[in-house]
This record gives sequence, C-alpha cells and structure tokens, in this order.
Amino acid sequence: MIDEISNSLGLAPMDEVIEGKVVVDKKSLPDTVNDKQADLAEKDYDYARTNFYNIIETGTEALEQMLDVAKASEHPRAYEVVSTIMKTLVDANKDLVGMSEKKKPKENEAFEGKVNNNLFVGSTAELQQLLKDMRKGD
Repeated sequence: MIDEISNSLGLAPMDEVIEGKVVVDKKSLPDTVNDKQADLAEKDYDYARTNFYNIIETGTEALEQMLDVAKASEHPRAYEVVSTIMKTLVDANKDLVGMSEKKKPKENEAFEGKVNNNLFVGSTAELQQLLKDMRKGD
C-alpha cells in the first residue's frame, strides 16, 4: 500500500517505520531531490530566457514607435523617453548575455572541489631516481 502511494506521488518508498518515526533511504532521497531541482532550474532558465527575448522584442517595437513620436513632436521629453528605452534595452541585452555566460560550464569545473594527493613511500634517493627516470621518459 505504501509503495503504491509512493509510486503515484513520484516519491522514494520508505524503508522502515520505527516508533512513529519514518526512516527514509538516504541514498535515494538526495538524487531525487537534486534531479527535481536541476529540472526546475532548467525550466526557470528557459522561462527567464524566453521572457528576456519577449521584453527585448517588445522594447524594440516601442523604441521605434517612440522615435517616430519624438521626431514628429520634436519635444525634449519624447527624446528623453527614447533615451530611457534605449538604456533599458541595452541593460536587458546585457542581462541576457550574462545569463548565458552563467549557464556555460566553467573551465576546469569538473575538477572543482577535487583534491589529488599523491604519496611516495621510500627514501630520498629512491625518489630522486624515480624523478630522473620520469625526466628521461619525456
């Protein structure tokens, strides 16, 4: 019964119940949570990117229309509005590019957080001989 409920809700099944406390398999939980968070982050990124495209396109149309109004009226306030729209569009474009740069995996990201320690057990003379042999191999 519990497994059916867990499966229908997309949850990891519970292993045991001890004195009213639920003991969950800790190995399966983080993977499930991380997968869901990764999926949500990807959806959020795609949604935000789509919104940026829509905002930039709409802003470009508004800029063209406001530029026509500014030319026709020759009013300083109209040109000020054109200037503000242009600055907003430039900022939106920068933010869009910034989102893409954050999304790219950084170089050496695969090695981030990993420590590579080597241990040589032997005498100094043996170590020097090993280093000489390695240099000859190059």
